[in-house]
Amino acid sequence: MSSEGKIRRRERLSVLRILRLLSATIFLGYIVLWMISPTDRFWRHWLPKLRAQTSSTYFGSQGTNLLLFTSPILFIAVLGCLFIHLKNKTCSTQSGNAGSSFWKRPVLVRGPIGIVSWVEFIFLLMFVALLAWYFSVSLSASFSHISPQSAAENGEKIWQEKVEYAGLRIGLLGNLCVAFLFFPVTRGSSILPLVGLTSERSIRYHIWLGHLSMLLFTIHGLLYVIYWASTNSISKMLEWATAGVSNVAGELALLSGLVLWAATLPWVRRKMFEVFFYAHHLYILFLVFYVLHIGVAFFSLLLPGIYLFMIDRFIRFLQSRGRVRLISARLLPGETVELNFAKSPGLQYNPSSMVFLNIPAVSKLQWHPFTVSSNCNLEPETLSVIIKKEGSWTQKLHQILASAPPDRLEVSIEGPYSSVSDEISRYDSLILISGGSGITPFISIIRGFIFRSAATNNPTPRIHLVCAFKNTADLAMLDLLLPISEFHSDLSQLNLKISAFITRDQKPYKKVAPPTILLFKPRPTDKPLAHILGPYCSLSLAAIISISFLSFLLLLGILNKFYIYPKDHNTNSIYPYAAKAFLNLLLVWGAIGLSTTLVFLWNKWQYSRCESTVGFSPSKNIVVEQELETQPKESLSNSTHLHFQGRPNIKKILLEHEEEDVGVFVSGPKEMRRDVARICSSGIADNLHYSSMSFNW
Repeated sequence: MSSEGKIRRRERLSVLRILRLLSATIFLGYIVLWMISPTDRFWRHWLPKLRAQTSSTYFGSQGTNLLLFTSPILFIAVLGCLFIHLKNKTCSTQSGNAGSSFWKRPVLVRGPIGIVSWVEFIFLLMFVALLAWYFSVSLSASFSHISPQSAAENGEKIWQEKVEYAGLRIGLLGNLCVAFLFFPVTRGSSILPLVGLTSERSIRYHIWLGHLSMLLFTIHGLLYVIYWASTNSISKMLEWATAGVSNVAGELALLSGLVLWAATLPWVRRKMFEVFFYAHHLYILFLVFYVLHIGVAFFSLLLPGIYLFMIDRFIRFLQSRGRVRLISARLLPGETVELNFAKSPGLQYNPSSMVFLNIPAVSKLQWHPFTVSSNCNLEPETLSVIIKKEGSWTQKLHQILASAPPDRLEVSIEGPYSSVSDEISRYDSLILISGGSGITPFISIIRGFIFRSAATNNPTPRIHLVCAFKNTADLAMLDLLLPISEFHSDLSQLNLKISAFITRDQKPYKKVAPPTILLFKPRPTDKPLAHILGPYCSLSLAAIISISFLSFLLLLGILNKFYIYPKDHNTNSIYPYAAKAFLNLLLVWGAIGLSTTLVFLWNKWQYSRCESTVGFSPSKNIVVEQELETQPKESLSNSTHLHFQGRPNIKKILLEHEEEDVGVFVSGPKEMRRDVARICSSGIADNLHYSSMSFNW
């Protein structure tokens, strides 16, 4: 790199640090707002002053919450887009300091919440402390106003008033959980990369928050039922108040949430995936009735996470409408399929990126996540995924391809989704431990190092791939380390060692048959996979967030000024409470839909001429038997050491590596990940840095 390039890179790194620091400062202020919001001083002194200064005929009392709780997070999201854009332009083989991964080391290995690192544990404690503070302060403030005289005036007993206030405060605590609920499931999030996270690795935070939210809302509903029953006002369950909270809307939201919650139980999700998949769409009904229940003021508190999720969901909808060009499929003897899609050369992604596939011939509605096995440098015009025959969906796909392969297979793709940094390049040595189909993300990693060892002079780290398979036929998955492409490389240039463990079969074993290649005949309407928002997708996302929010504020101001205010005069007592909330939802949907569609069409028009086409398009479906190139195949064979009827001694393998920084990446069953995490966190070797690459629902 030239001196000018180094200076430019240092400047970009400085800007990246400034963006992160600014985002962290704003987020800290956002958390402080949540901390002081339940206090009596905030409600009685600060909030009235703020509303007096921000209330207007355009936004009313809602303007205060939009200013304090909505705008900061959306501003952080825009900063995150700039961060991603600059990060992608700051190309470097060293993306960070491996020593800083101390905070990513596991501190909890076994337990109901799985493997938890130090940084996750600290944030978890901070969030629990925030919940405890919020609930205790708000409840004590409410109970301080209860007295025998106030209870007698309302014709109630003291314990009844306490039950009512406790139910209200628990509901508000659930609101706090919902405020963070949708951030982890925003696949194209611009906020998660600021803290080095991706959506697939954050899915468990969504699960934790979802369970906690539904538990709190269930207690909230039960306490109100007890209160109404004890005060002989059970008829309030059927009340849809015009100038206040709608009880019926709250009950419908809770009912939708309970059905959704029941379908997320592990045994339901594993045994009846379709029930889990379809029931999860009840979140739409839950959100609609939930907003109708709480009204526009509280809706503004929760809006940022929901707003960003809705943008992401609409972008995914636009991408899912197209059909991606499927070039070929590689069928392996171990009932494994590799699908190869055409992609635009400008589409860049990192190892372990995720895509979601929909194949109408298998299921018109189901979308399933898979790890990308290709490398965007080694295969600039192809994106590949590996699918192991396991569940009903994969079984049907394998049956279609193996029995009577069609000339063309319709496929829609959402993604790819990846983090902005490649932490794998940090380490002196890599230990990649996989079980079964968990080898998939490591194939992409190794293909990347194949390209790097042949195309550049940069040294590659020592790589030790430890893979466990049930049967000998599964060894064919190792052939996928060599892609179907015009790029040829001698693997001897790569410092690669493969230890393959076959847990069931014994020696001697039969030779595995070569894989079968199916070439498809795409239609002209099938397009190469490309960025849905163009090559500068992060900047396009920033434009969508900014334009849509400004459009929402403009439409909201017009609605309030010329329609609601003349009737209500900011009293919240004349215009229906739920109707105002529903109109806000419509404005949010309209602003997001219009802005996203305009940016999408602009990028489609501007860059449609740059779409790349794959160099071959067979006239008919062809079935061929593939034999790998002799030299790469021999290098792969020489690097592989087979072990039968035994499992890998993980501890021994890890301690054999004495380099200063050793990256330990695991992808496989839960017990395997726990065993590796326990060794890395035990303090036996300080040079081991643990990271899980498994995607779990």
